[in-house]
Amino acid sequence: MTAATSGGSGAEQPLVQFEDLACGYGGRAVLDRISLRLYVGQFAGIVGPSGSGKTTLLRAILGQAEVYGGAVRFVDQLPPRGRGSARRRPGRVGYVPQLETVDWTFPVTVQQVVSMGLAAESGPWPWLGREDQRRLGALLDRLGIGDCARQHIRDLSGGQQQRAFLARALIRQPDLLLLDEPTSGADIKTRHEILHLLADLNAEGITVLLTTHDLNSVAAHLPWIICLNGRIVAQGSPDDVFTSEILGRTYGAEMVVVREGDLILVSDKLAATRSTEAATVARGA
Repeated sequence: MTAATSGGSGAEQPLVQFEDLACGYGGRAVLDRISLRLYVGQFAGIVGPSGSGKTTLLRAILGQAEVYGGAVRFVDQLPPRGRGSARRRPGRVGYVPQLETVDWTFPVTVQQVVSMGLAAESGPWPWLGREDQRRLGALLDRLGIGDCARQHIRDLSGGQQQRAFLARALIRQPDLLLLDEPTSGADIKTRHEILHLLADLNAEGITVLLTTHDLNSVAAHLPWIICLNGRIVAQGSPDDVFTSEILGRTYGAEMVVVREGDLILVSDKLAATRSTEAATVARGA
């Protein structure tokens, strides 16, 4: 197992390094003393309760959180991805926000949303050249929304909306892809498709970091988990960190972890108790 897949225990150069970071908003620290390394090629998820700082950690990478101490650093240079690929500028980041934060009444098409991903290089409303149009079309086709290019974003399904904003992040060919709750509100089929798509992108060399509140259908399938609650409680594979003790410290509640072969199921103790009581009542009926 390499440092990238194991979370960075080896000698590989990290892509992003948090050095005793304290950050937040309006003078109030949301995260404190965060020391963390993200490695090239890593696929990791951040879990923790609401208000634990999951989104803030992503925003710290993007430079959108106030820093009160420590630092977030990118490596100076990245190795090329794939045979014959050009060396990319360090720290190029793609970001997919929570869909709940998007103004769906804003009158833009899928094609216009994706073209915004080039704004950092071409100005706020880039004029797409022939090569950019080709790349955009190929990307939408790959994500399965090629026929939606001229549709208004409000007319898309939830899964299509997620793919549109993923395309906006990918159009810049990022080295690091950040996603905030990418499966929130998605049905089982859509969650499955998104996770497989992210795994494919990661296999191509893109480092992926996502937040999720879904411990069972999302986090349990990720190679590396970061448990967060203001500070990093623990990190490791799901086998390592999905324990009642670690998750209890992460969520501040008693957690029940059930293992059946390769399957890991997690629930808080109150929900587990209610489920058991409901099953007992049903059998009695």
